[in-house]
Amino acid sequence: MATSAGAVNTGILKDSKFRIQKFNGLRPCDTISLSRFVHVLPVSSSSNSSVITAVSAPVKTDTSAEPKRSKVEIFKEQSNFIRYPLNEELVSEAPNINEAATQLIKFHGSYMQTNRDERGTKSYQFMLRTKNPCGKVPNKLYLAMDELADEFGIGTLRLTTRQTFQLHGVMKKNLKTVMSTIIRSMGSTLGACGDLNRNVLAPAAPFTRKDYVFAQETADNIAALLTPQSGFYYDMWVDGEKFMTAEPPEVTKARNDNSHNTNFPDSPEPIYGTQFLPRKFKVAVTVPADNSVDILTNDIGVVVVSDADGEPQGFNLYVGGGMGRTHRIETTFPRLAEPLGYVPKEDILYAVKAIVVTQRENGRRDERRYSRMKYLISSWGIEKFRSVVEGYYGKKFEPFRELPEWEFESYLGWHDQGNGALFCGLHVDSGRVGGKMKKTLREVVEKYNLDVRLTPNQNIILCDIRRAWRRPITTALAQAGLLHPRYVDPLNITAMACPAMPLCPLAITEAERGIPDILKRVRSVFDKYSESVVIRITGCPNGCARPYMAELGLVGDGPNSYQIWLGGTPNQSSLARTFMNKVKIHDLEKALEPLFYCWKRKRQQKESFGDFTNRVGFEKLQHIVETWNGIVEAPSRYNLKLFTDKETFEAMDDLARLQNKNAHQLAMEVVRNYVAAQQNGKGE
Repeated sequence: MATSAGAVNTGILKDSKFRIQKFNGLRPCDTISLSRFVHVLPVSSSSNSSVITAVSAPVKTDTSAEPKRSKVEIFKEQSNFIRYPLNEELVSEAPNINEAATQLIKFHGSYMQTNRDERGTKSYQFMLRTKNPCGKVPNKLYLAMDELADEFGIGTLRLTTRQTFQLHGVMKKNLKTVMSTIIRSMGSTLGACGDLNRNVLAPAAPFTRKDYVFAQETADNIAALLTPQSGFYYDMWVDGEKFMTAEPPEVTKARNDNSHNTNFPDSPEPIYGTQFLPRKFKVAVTVPADNSVDILTNDIGVVVVSDADGEPQGFNLYVGGGMGRTHRIETTFPRLAEPLGYVPKEDILYAVKAIVVTQRENGRRDERRYSRMKYLISSWGIEKFRSVVEGYYGKKFEPFRELPEWEFESYLGWHDQGNGALFCGLHVDSGRVGGKMKKTLREVVEKYNLDVRLTPNQNIILCDIRRAWRRPITTALAQAGLLHPRYVDPLNITAMACPAMPLCPLAITEAERGIPDILKRVRSVFDKYSESVVIRITGCPNGCARPYMAELGLVGDGPNSYQIWLGGTPNQSSLARTFMNKVKIHDLEKALEPLFYCWKRKRQQKESFGDFTNRVGFEKLQHIVETWNGIVEAPSRYNLKLFTDKETFEAMDDLARLQNKNAHQLAMEVVRNYVAAQQNGKGE
């Protein structure tokens, strides 16, 4: 266990130039010895016994050898708990901030960006990301974010894949005003970015069922447990004034408990210390079968386990999921979480803390590319990882409980909450709220005083709606293009894209701006409205829209170029694999048309596209693509030539694209309607 940086006098903390003493405690991941954990008694994997065998706490060790560390680790060490030099950079006249401050402001929930569409002088701006456990957004916060987007942003709000808002285009001079407004409006951006726990996901549906309520309460508690405690966030943005609500006593107790050497004694950050975590850390909580949260993509996945009466008893834990990777470096990869074990409900905070501390102490800090917990588990294996976690937990994990198959839930449309009220899930293409949609949503939220929830699929839920309000709300939303899901193309409902160009500095190509046209092109290849696959697109390999879980994932690997990933499943329980590299945007049909054509004609009953690609195999699919000569039309006694000139075809094609159709489909529809009208006329 690392040694503490020591108690820090609160008066000294206010000095922006004060430096914390050099940190020497963290060990590289290959130096830990399991011999430190004595008296670890085995528990049969086939047993469902609730008897827990105590184990000893890890023994703290000191090391004089200083391991190699990345530049970001040095920035964190010298920052006086994420304050310096950010505090000085924010009050300078420059529109940007320096390298160290750029890393530190992430912990406060912000990234510095530039508009890459502009040439010449860089126009610096900042993106802010909120922290909304379970996607919960109080009425006051929603209205505040709506106003901030217009006054200080680019006029739109972005719903993220982790149930939060992103606000783009904030100037440095306005950061404190925007941040303080969010804080005073019951919101926060603390920990939305940076090397610490990110937003904790949970099913967004506001059901009053016991397991859903318990999952959301647990997500709130985990978020509170892993929230930084040293006050740097409030010092920076509201001059030290605290706006945190009182947390449950069990959270405080779990955080302060050091019976198994998990904490830094007398430190302002008892769990994180001066260095926080090696990289970002993601947690999701859900109930059995509900995979609205992409549970297997998280560092920790927490699943409520209930008894026969629906009463929550404990939790299954998954560990080691993560999406990020780097092109052409095979030692980086997306990974699915795997089962760790089961804990009774009263132990969940202690178990989560033990996992976090294991990663804190052993995750790599020399090379950030390999710093996520998935690489630690991949290197160690799950058995060694479990044993080390148990040392910090103080108990053996019980055997993993059996779970039903996962299902993807969107929660779009109207639903009963279970308490007499309704909720309405609304599809938002790529999570971008703007224009008439934004104006109407504000009017509805404000008029009916509604709370809001954001979903992990970039959609929005309006909560606690009285039944008498359903009709007027439906009418208002429909007029703004927020339609019932039956009127939305199924391709759009499951599709996701990251923001990518022009603001993300990591983007290689388009994602959000490119996905509307790509979906229309896929729809025209299908030539059948009811067909659908899960499509996710990212502008770089970091995987923010989780493309490696999609049936068809497009990952930017060059200008106007994508990798094609295949093999994910509709319920997000399988990992996709690379199928093709460097496919230019204008050549997508050359790969997709033969794949979809073959799927429609050779799939088994109700077989999804992802399952089909896995069954047939990539080698055979590659051969199909390489030898494709186009669709062979079946012979017909009808030979209807719809278009006599190119101009007519192009005009019809433009009109058809507005309806997610191709020119042939629209022309045939017009002809059929005309014939039907003539026949009806004869019969009158």
